[in-house]
Amino acid sequence: MKDNNLTMLTDFYEFTMANGFFTEGLGNKIAYFDMFFRKIPDDGGFAIMAGLEQVVEYLSNLNFEPEDIEYLRSKKIFCEEFLKYLSSFKFECDVYAIPEGTPIFPGEPIITVRGPVVQAQFVETMILLTINHQSLIATKTNRIVRAADGRAIMEFGSRRAQGPTAAILGARAAYIGGCAGTACAITDRDYGVPALGTMAHSWVQLFDTEYEAFAAYARTYPDSCTLLVDTYNVLKSGIPNAIKVFDEILKPLGKRPKGVRIDSGDITYLSKKCRKMLDEAGYPDCAIVASNSLDEWIIRDTLIQGAKIDSFGVGERLITSKSEPVFGGVYKLVAVENNDGEIIPKIKVSENVSKITTPGFKQVYRLYSRENSQPLADLITLHDETIDDTSPLEIFDPEHTWKRKTVTDFYARPLLKQIFKNGKLVYDLPELSVLREYCKLETDNLWEEVKRFENPHKYYVDCSRKLWDIKYYLLSKYQD
Repeated sequence: MKDNNLTMLTDFYEFTMANGFFTEGLGNKIAYFDMFFRKIPDDGGFAIMAGLEQVVEYLSNLNFEPEDIEYLRSKKIFCEEFLKYLSSFKFECDVYAIPEGTPIFPGEPIITVRGPVVQAQFVETMILLTINHQSLIATKTNRIVRAADGRAIMEFGSRRAQGPTAAILGARAAYIGGCAGTACAITDRDYGVPALGTMAHSWVQLFDTEYEAFAAYARTYPDSCTLLVDTYNVLKSGIPNAIKVFDEILKPLGKRPKGVRIDSGDITYLSKKCRKMLDEAGYPDCAIVASNSLDEWIIRDTLIQGAKIDSFGVGERLITSKSEPVFGGVYKLVAVENNDGEIIPKIKVSENVSKITTPGFKQVYRLYSRENSQPLADLITLHDETIDDTSPLEIFDPEHTWKRKTVTDFYARPLLKQIFKNGKLVYDLPELSVLREYCKLETDNLWEEVKRFENPHKYYVDCSRKLWDIKYYLLSKYQD
């Protein structure tokens, strides 16, 4: 998968525009594009940035094979000079991005690409599909993990994902979002996400009796014995047979059972009964795992109702983000450079206020309270602006400018990091386990009001005065 050349995975209009830019002598004009998103999935309080490593892999391996050039030539709409350019294509852009695992908010640039317009426009599709997909899954996972309130979440959704890549990279994104591991073995092999899993109902059905099935599994895996107890009847046969195997197979070996899994029925009721039976049999350390079409709402409700569940396996509703399966990030031109290197801001105007873009080459600062290091707001600025955190700073809502707040006793951290410089990678990609821990720390640090599932507090994302003045000027210009 990592060796697969995805250069041609792009919208066809990237080629038609690139050819047009080339023939009009604009191919080397420097342009700036931002990726940002407009709405947080599930009406949540924040999203999680994910997928940057795959963007880096894609940009590092951009090249057109001879068969790609022949395919484009066969369309009979591209000039030979353009096809010759593609045959020796070399990525030369600067790329800036917010690191994976960072909480992100609508309207702020999460990736910025600067470079020749032919190149900066061309990479739109892969940047969008990669960041949109993994950010969606990491965000959904983070909600589910928070609902579990410290209990482990295992990603069980490979067979429900929309294709192999969605399964593999969805599991990667889920790990960033907080999952303990995945059922997807290839994601363990390629990315080091712990592979987890025991048995299916077919294992139990294959044997003449449930007891025989459990006994065979315990003999095979005495150090990690977790039994699926709902094939026939959880309370009348599953748990009694599991306890019998624990007594007759594991105990003589000096081993303790790892757990039992419930995959159907009223898991709240069944988990309470199972816990009582296991405790009375001398196995209070035997964990109870629950699965079966779970999401953050079901998990939260089961725990509110007193379910005795130690961990959850979550499949289709996580790997597809079933409740809201589109992240909605977009990629828009925000500036160009003239021949003297001056940056000329560009804007897209719409009657829909949320679709009006923020022009210019920008940076995003996160403002933190010095008292407790919790984020107070994000401030979008021009790229060369600095934040004086020794003085009070007035920030304001860019859409509702009368909403103002003076921030004091704070410090500022720039979020956008340079990833490529003139097409050369200048960023060290962190290990996945580091990203997972970073994501946990960053989300734990958010205000609880922002983390509510229902009606979360809207986190402030404001514009600097200089940036707002440019945006207002361009809006006024194009309204005349």
